[in-house]
Amino acid sequence: MEKKSTAKNAEICRDELVSFIDELLNTNRYKDYSCNGLQVQGAQMINKIGLLVDASLQGYRLALEKKCQLIAVHHGIIWDGIRSVSGSSYNHVKFLLDNDLNLYASHLPLDLHPEIGNNAQLASMLNLTGLRPFGNYKGIDIGYEGIVDKPTDLDTIAKILTEKLDAKCTILPFGEKNISRIAVVSGGAADLLTEAIKKGIDCYITGEPVHYNYHEALENHINVVYAGHYHTEKPGIQALGTVLQKRFGIQTEFIDVPTPI
Repeated sequence: MEKKSTAKNAEICRDELVSFIDELLNTNRYKDYSCNGLQVQGAQMINKIGLLVDASLQGYRLALEKKCQLIAVHHGIIWDGIRSVSGSSYNHVKFLLDNDLNLYASHLPLDLHPEIGNNAQLASMLNLTGLRPFGNYKGIDIGYEGIVDKPTDLDTIAKILTEKLDAKCTILPFGEKNISRIAVVSGGAADLLTEAIKKGIDCYITGEPVHYNYHEALENHINVVYAGHYHTEKPGIQALGTVLQKRFGIQTEFIDVPTPI
């Protein structure tokens, strides 16, 4: 399902827009294997932004059809620096340059932003209170743990995530029936289940499941909900679009290219 803004057709200089996003997300503050920021330079003037979770040729084509000049994504095309521009990398770069499209990527900064980040948005969906940092990744806590207003159950949690993320949840129902403490880390953070166990979390929520979590969760009596890598990382990029629309009056559109993972 695509979300369209009703903003007027304002126009902004690319460099001003990029500078604002960099500052908003503290782009240069965090060490990340993603090259965060403007990855591919295109048109100088921007009057519409396409928002995608993943950089993909399919997404680029849709953004072009929708007359976007800049595409903001969570998963970009440059990881651990540029090693070659060949194969898939060449196809991506060539398409973007041929069509004068800018590509802006934000990985960890968009995961952990305290207001519009993926994990802050997930915590808000679940109405968690008393939020504390959770999910240590290379010295940075990228997720949150919190408490629900009153004890709830797995079915209720899964229903909220299914409805708000348009996701199909996979559940490991191995913990307490009445859930109070919940931890959330979007995307591929199944390895952080160990931290949830150590901290006495009742239910751990992440995106992508892995096989080895099954027995770890079973033996340690914890509930786990996987709501999809893609679906748990939609909220941040959507929230970024809302901020940019309000700040600049520029048109934004979330382009939904879901994966089943």
